[in-house]
Amino acid sequence: MLPGMRTTTPEPELAAQLLAWIDEDERVRAALAADGSLFDGYAEAMAQVHRRNAARLREVVAAGGFPGRSRVGEAAAEAAFRIVQHAIGEPAFMRAMLPLLREAAAAGELRPAAVAMLEDRICVFEGRAQRYGTQFDWDEAGTALVPMVGVESPHDVDARRAAVGLPPLAWRRVPEAGERPPRDRAARDAEAAAWAERVGWR
Repeated sequence: MLPGMRTTTPEPELAAQLLAWIDEDERVRAALAADGSLFDGYAEAMAQVHRRNAARLREVVAAGGFPGRSRVGEAAAEAAFRIVQHAIGEPAFMRAMLPLLREAAAAGELRPAAVAMLEDRICVFEGRAQRYGTQFDWDEAGTALVPMVGVESPHDVDARRAAVGLPPLAWRRVPEAGERPPRDRAARDAEAAAWAERVGWR
């Protein structure tokens, strides 16, 4: 058995917990989006949820490995991935989880695209080009979303994406309903850069 996948016995109670944890994340995000504060920086209310969920998942992984499909089902395994993906204030946790997610995907316990998204997110926060182009931010005009930082070897990015089950890269994405650019892009970017250094991404 792979090191990161120590437990595969079905655990419906754990599955329910994971789904409840990500549901809390979604509720807080929706509330912050509704009042506009979600788009102007990393809101403390959101950060608290992310820290709490990361601490919970850290205990789950320590006890039995990453909770993959055979242990908690498809939806809850996806919830576990999203908890990792959202733990942006904890670089050490996200970096440590990447090899475990790779092992889970190799064992068929998690979709490979999830690993690609986590790898890209880590790259972006470290200030490096993405491999798959999954992380987006507003363009300078504030009218569309484009890949953050840049994309490594852009001429063959679609081949890399296809290998993990992602569609061809849309280099410009129309905002979804409710998405809006930050009120002060320069201030938000400066705050984000200071935050990335403060928490240990750079």
